[in-house]
Amino acid sequence: MILETIQQPQDLKKLSQEELHMLVDEARTALLAKISQHGGHNGPNLGMVEMTVALHRVFNSPVDKLVFDISHQTYIHKMLTGRAQAFLDPAHYDDVSGYTNPKESEHDLFTVGHTSTSLALANGIAIARDVKAENYNVVAVIGDGSLSGGLAFEGLNNIAEQNSNIIVIVNDNDQSIADNFGGLYRNLKTLRESNGQAEDNFFKSLGFEYHYLDEGNDVDKLIALFESVKDSDHPVLLHIHTVKGKGFKFAEENREKFHAGGPFSLETGEYVRNGNVQATYNSITTDFLWNKMQQDQTVVAVNAGTPMMVFNPEQRKALGKQFIDVGIAEQQAATMTAGLAKNGAKPVWFVNATFMQRSYDQISHDLALNDLPGTILVYNASVNGMKDETHLGIFDIPFLSHIPNLVYLAPTNQEEYLAMLDWSLEQTNHPVAIRVPVGPLHSVGQADQTDYNQLYKNEVVQQGKQVAVMGIGNFFGLAKEVVAALAKENIQATLINPKFISGVDEKLLTTLTQDHQVLVTLEDGITDGGYGQTVASYLGNTAVKVQNYGLDKAFHDRYKVDELLAENGLTVENIVKNILASL
Repeated sequence: MILETIQQPQDLKKLSQEELHMLVDEARTALLAKISQHGGHNGPNLGMVEMTVALHRVFNSPVDKLVFDISHQTYIHKMLTGRAQAFLDPAHYDDVSGYTNPKESEHDLFTVGHTSTSLALANGIAIARDVKAENYNVVAVIGDGSLSGGLAFEGLNNIAEQNSNIIVIVNDNDQSIADNFGGLYRNLKTLRESNGQAEDNFFKSLGFEYHYLDEGNDVDKLIALFESVKDSDHPVLLHIHTVKGKGFKFAEENREKFHAGGPFSLETGEYVRNGNVQATYNSITTDFLWNKMQQDQTVVAVNAGTPMMVFNPEQRKALGKQFIDVGIAEQQAATMTAGLAKNGAKPVWFVNATFMQRSYDQISHDLALNDLPGTILVYNASVNGMKDETHLGIFDIPFLSHIPNLVYLAPTNQEEYLAMLDWSLEQTNHPVAIRVPVGPLHSVGQADQTDYNQLYKNEVVQQGKQVAVMGIGNFFGLAKEVVAALAKENIQATLINPKFISGVDEKLLTTLTQDHQVLVTLEDGITDGGYGQTVASYLGNTAVKVQNYGLDKAFHDRYKVDELLAENGLTVENIVKNILASL
């Protein structure tokens, strides 16, 4: 096998054309074997096999700098840079991450998993090269879907005026995670249909030397194109048309389904599922919003490039103007939400916590400063959410809960969640974010009767003395376990469900000082700047000892949840031990 002999990119330069074609086939076969068993980003990597082989055949990494956007399409790049074993041997499948990582290889420049960044990163690398009077190629690879992000436009704009070597490769497979939306994509379509000859050319208008290649999965033509622009002394843009999911029929036919996912059958193209399909927080969100939107035409769902979280393609089409996908552009989604709310619509923006980070200023300045009643559904905000260091969802409480006017809610069960969502859509006073629960669907069997207009009022689930335990959202179950363990120590503790995490229940906290010695807060996020520390600050001049439990402020990568929780003291045994010691 040729792939097994590739220890570094230089090895590709020794291969004949025939051997290069064999390497392409072997790499795709190895890729399919791993992702079908292990899961991962499927379509993006299948479409990049030939291009990655050609890049390493022509350019000289790590002297030449290759910057990949999102970097979820770099599985072949990893195979060709000394990490093939992680794709050939199942025992080593977990040796590498799903994204570029400098800790793994000198050929990976950045740890990056968010979109639209490669152009700005490459821009900075090239300027540093030029001021140091060095000489090498800087190549930025970006997908057409990533071009919808504002940072991509900023990168293109700045690169175009640099007047030195930067080669931008637009990998155009006519697909983002889902469909592409926006005026730019009409121009890409026109360029594809005219073989790059259309008079209207967005990239030329910015000042790039432009080249188009329609056969983007032809390794020979890719090599010829890269050779022709290598060592250019000015910005060049290569518009290359590829097939997402190339080489796997099911991925080519259903590109959205096979963008990423768990293990699947190579024979049927069906994902492997464990057990019966049951209701989830995602599915009840879909049902609730679908019914709400049928009854009220002013309810508008907003998403930034990940629409499958709530609605399938047929539902999105049926909703018409009530569903808006802005592309991978969270800033646009947040500010559009403000505009919708200002003009009488009832917008609900659903977004992963890790991607919401990119829209902090828009949430704060546009939505909250204007105190507009938009709803944000925050997904995967949990230690049990996505576990790659590039996609953590554990930082949301500190940065959202301290924005003035914004009400942040943390439901603990199905009934609370749907009641909060309904209230948020109907109220007209404030922007509201809801931390969608992570984990199995939990129902208490009766409707939530909470009046959420009484902001920051906590629910005392069980009244006790000496010790009070607050379980925020996903960690309410842990709080109940702690209270049950304390009962075995003859301590009848108070159990509190805060529900609101952007403000404290001052009346309740003041009452607790009368007959409680210890207050424990448990939150599914980082401790620093979190809800628990806000509670501790309020009680700072009292005799109540406050113990805050959460996660340390760090970028944890591909961790095991139970181990990370234990490292942070988040076990019933440790929490009870510390409470007893304080008493």
